[in-house]
This record gives sequence, C-alpha cells and structure tokens, in this order.
Amino acid sequence: MNFKIPTFKNQLVIALCFFLLIFNSCSKENATGHKSGEAIEVTTIEVAPSSIPIEYEFIAQTESSRLVEIRSRVDGFLEKRVYNEGDLVKEGDVMFLMDKKPFEATLQQAKGELSQQEARLINAQATLNRIKPLAEKNAMSKKDLDDAIANEQSAKAAVITAQGKLKQAELNLSYTTITSPVTGISSKARKQEGSYISATDNLLTTVSQLDPIYINFSVSEYDMLRLNDDIKSGSIVFPKRDKVFVEIKLADGKIFPYKGNVNFAEPSYNTETGTFMVRAEVKNPKGDLRPGQFVRVKILGVYKPNSIIVPQRAVLQTAQGNIVFVVDGQSKAQVRPVRTGELIGDKWLIKEGLRGGDKVVVDGVIKLSPGIPVKAIPFQQQQDPQPAKTNK
Repeated sequence: MNFKIPTFKNQLVIALCFFLLIFNSCSKENATGHKSGEAIEVTTIEVAPSSIPIEYEFIAQTESSRLVEIRSRVDGFLEKRVYNEGDLVKEGDVMFLMDKKPFEATLQQAKGELSQQEARLINAQATLNRIKPLAEKNAMSKKDLDDAIANEQSAKAAVITAQGKLKQAELNLSYTTITSPVTGISSKARKQEGSYISATDNLLTTVSQLDPIYINFSVSEYDMLRLNDDIKSGSIVFPKRDKVFVEIKLADGKIFPYKGNVNFAEPSYNTETGTFMVRAEVKNPKGDLRPGQFVRVKILGVYKPNSIIVPQRAVLQTAQGNIVFVVDGQSKAQVRPVRTGELIGDKWLIKEGLRGGDKVVVDGVIKLSPGIPVKAIPFQQQQDPQPAKTNK
C-alpha cells in the first residue's frame, strides 16, 4: 500500500474540513455567547511584504592587532628594565638598557681605524700624483705607475670598509637602548637586570597593540553552506564584502560603543574543527577590550526581502499545524494554514500561507470559527520588530 505525504495545499483542505466539522457541531449560540450571524469584533492587520533585518550572532575572542616581541639585537648584559610591567607604553618609549661600555669601546676602535685608513688613502693619492707626470716622461717605469694606482684603490677600499665598521659600531651602541615600536600594553619581563643576553636567548618581553583590536570568530561549514544557499536563492541579502559590520556584546551584556568591520576571512576550512575563521577590526581607543576576551558579535546589514510577519498571538497551533484566521471579502473569518519561520521579537516570520493584502486577525482569535461574520478593527502597531537572531 502506498502512502503519500500531504502537501501544503492538502493540509489546507484538511484544516478547513476540521474546522467546518467543529463549526457545524456547534449550536446556533456558540461557547462564547455570540449568537449565530452576529458579527464578532476583532482586530486585524493587513500584511505587506517588507525587508526584515537578520542578525547572525557568534561567540568570538579578541586578539591584539599587532603583537610585538621585544628582543635584544646585540649580545651583552642587561643593565636596567625601565618600564613598569603591564603598563601602557607608547611608540618610542625606552623599555630596557643594555651595558653600553663594550659597545662604546668598539665604537672608539672603529673611529681610530677609519682615521688610519683615511691617512693611508691621502698618502697613496700623493704618491700617485707624483708618479703620474714622471711616468709620462718615462722617468718612472710602467710598473711603478701601476703599483701606485693599485695602492690608491686599495686605500679607498680600506676607507669604505672602515666606514662600514664605524656604522655598525654606532648601530650596535644604539641597540643597547631598547624601545617599543608600537603603542600597547606591555607584558612581564622575561629577563632581569644583570642577565646575559645572547643571540639564541634574547626575548625580553612583548607589547600588544590595542587600537585597533581584532575580533576572531568561527563559522561552521554547515552554516556557511546554508548561508551561501540563502544568498543564491535570494531569501536573504548579504552586504558587500567590504561593508560587513559587526556589533560587539561584552560578557556583562553591554554593547561596545564602536562597530567593527570584517576585514579578513580564511580561504580554507580548519580540518580539525570543520570551521573557518573570520576576523573583524574595531577601534579601541581607551583600551577597554583586551586580548583574549570572550565576546559575542552580531553581523549587521543582513536582511530578508519580501518577508511577511504577524504578531505572535495571531498564530494558533493545532494538531494539523499552525493556522491564522483571515477576514475575507465578505467580512467573514476563514482559516489559513501557515508555515512559520524565525520568531522576530514578538512576531512570527511567515514563510508560507499568507500574501500581501491578507487581513489577519490579531485579537479575538479564540472567539472565531470558519465562516463566522466579523467586525474588523485595524490593529495598532506598538513597535517595530526586532531583527531575527541566529546564535552560533
């Protein structure tokens, strides 16, 4: 024997028959005290398709937009820690001082070597200037001229080398004063005064830039596929990539005063978690957000076009599914099965069963039966619907 699943239209017929049986079994005076043929006063709303905002909400974690490792560029003894651990340091602030004395001595040696090589160059140039005219008169051999030229070129090269050593000595001396390259929150010191710092062990501390700060959250593969399908089908409209903004909700429920902008999304899924990471950047001028905080983010600017919503109390649940009462052209109540979607504030999103222009009964539903005369009074909207939320 073959069984067929009732379609939405078949469900409509079943629901109508069900309510007609109830209606016919009632006496001419129904349970509410209204006599047959007497119009019942109800409030109605005329539905019209509109754009409904949708907010996708995710758990997220903050991250420094620039985490800098403060390392020593030269080997030597750490002389002093200047900053206070955990304080806000500004770009250019001195954080550590290395022992300068060995580097000052090396600088002096480099200066002396440069002076020596410059003197050799002056002597080589003078010798060449004397030999040139004599060689032109054949008073000096060609070899003597060649040797004088070579000595002069060698002296020039030695001067250039000495200048490089001097520059390197100056740089090494400057590296003994270690400053912060960014403005941010400092971490604890990894080395204390008197420690020897080597090329293989030169991490001193870290500085975390707080403004701007990053907000990282993950989107599952399932959610991403469903979102892409909804976008392609036109059931939702998503903002352009560079116009995706997020709202940040803190752990205490307060809304962070600055909106973030999504500026990066991983191109591939994480094979371990089945998600891919999305990053937003948000202003944090006062440093209220710190790296590692857990927050919630809402993606803004997403909406459902041509959507119909009705007050929650207008929808009744029956064994056959959800229904609403509508008022037809003869001012009579009729049953209309509907398929609901998200609950948006105190209103249901209607996915199927209603169309623009239908008059849906909001108050007085419990008094109605199919075909009963009604007196419709327009329903007064109290407030705009809140965006539909999708929590992740």
